[in-house]
Amino acid sequence: MSVYDAVPAPYRFSASLRNGPLPDDFVDYLINLRRHLHRNPEVGYQEFATSHLIRSHLENLGLTVSGPHAKTGLFVDIDGPHPGPHIGFRCDIDALKLQDAKKTDYASRNAGAAHACGHDAHTAIGIGLALNLHRLRSQLNGRVRIFFQPNEEGNPSGSVPMIKAGVCDPLEALYCVHVDPTLDIGQFGIPEGQVTASSERIRVEVHTRSTGHSARPHKVKDTIWIASQLLSQYYQYIGRITDSRNPSVFTVCMIGGGMAHNVIPTEAWFEGALRCLHDPDRIFLLDYMRRTAENFAETHGVDIKFIRVEGLPAVINNPAMGKNVRACIQELLDESAALGICVPSMGAEDFANYLKHVPGMLIRVGTRSSKSTSYPLHDAHFDIDEQVLVDSVELLTRVMIRHLDQKIAP
Repeated sequence: MSVYDAVPAPYRFSASLRNGPLPDDFVDYLINLRRHLHRNPEVGYQEFATSHLIRSHLENLGLTVSGPHAKTGLFVDIDGPHPGPHIGFRCDIDALKLQDAKKTDYASRNAGAAHACGHDAHTAIGIGLALNLHRLRSQLNGRVRIFFQPNEEGNPSGSVPMIKAGVCDPLEALYCVHVDPTLDIGQFGIPEGQVTASSERIRVEVHTRSTGHSARPHKVKDTIWIASQLLSQYYQYIGRITDSRNPSVFTVCMIGGGMAHNVIPTEAWFEGALRCLHDPDRIFLLDYMRRTAENFAETHGVDIKFIRVEGLPAVINNPAMGKNVRACIQELLDESAALGICVPSMGAEDFANYLKHVPGMLIRVGTRSSKSTSYPLHDAHFDIDEQVLVDSVELLTRVMIRHLDQKIAP
């Protein structure tokens, strides 16, 4: 089946609903849109059908879409009739390289790709927010830019070329959301200060000049054994050479080497991520890991390449923008729906790259309501309670309008 089959029809609000609540058929539209995206996931920089879908739904409403930027990225501006701040909302649109294990009619049809991090929901929320702000544009005292970014999961991430394309140049503040299966539906997490860890991608390659026989490893340089010893050494660092009170974690997720069960190969390698909450620990560990690799190379008489792909800094939320979100949650729901989150996540988020240029706020939106919606992010069974789609559009609409009205200065 083509990815264009059964695409949800573009939505137009009735004129009678211009200033009213979101109608039921708009809720259905958001759910159908998210399910279509979930059914047809595309990995980083390959989100061509996703980008086409976003463009068609926004242009159908008469909005001018800018792009593509960074291959598949887009943005749209919604202008109010009165001057005011320029603020933004970021959505990520890519899927993970993962096989979907769900047994639903909207499970992924693309082998090896799945929206197991909720970017399909983020995209549907972004489209819904754009449509809703457009219908309420007479209430906007300024401009809202909504942009759709590719390759959030990749490294280097899609935020880098989007920034180079100037997507955040005119912005004075930037919001985003991330689904959170540890929170119940109807709950919104408002992380205070640091939200995530920094993240660095590390690859280590062990090279020697000749292969060897598995029966006589003492006569060659056993690359796989050397790589495994180095990996084990790295795993022992955290809490031994850094303060155990400062969270850090190094995890290897890829490892390889060899083509036969009885031949010692000339190369072995592993690749993973180093994540730290404290920047001095990040700098120290990177240097220590590099020097350890150099020492292993000298000790064992092999060549070892320590390759670091610069990753992401930490996400740090802006306090004034956090207060705005909390006030909007209290107006729309009640105080209990706004959860302060003081413990940062060890995960990383490329939203951090934008925060080098503009103050920002990442909001966590609860998606848990049953066993099927309790699987963690990046799990092959991950799913959400789709009520979060309309809840998020309603909340974010209020957040944007209130920010512009009060001319919040982050």
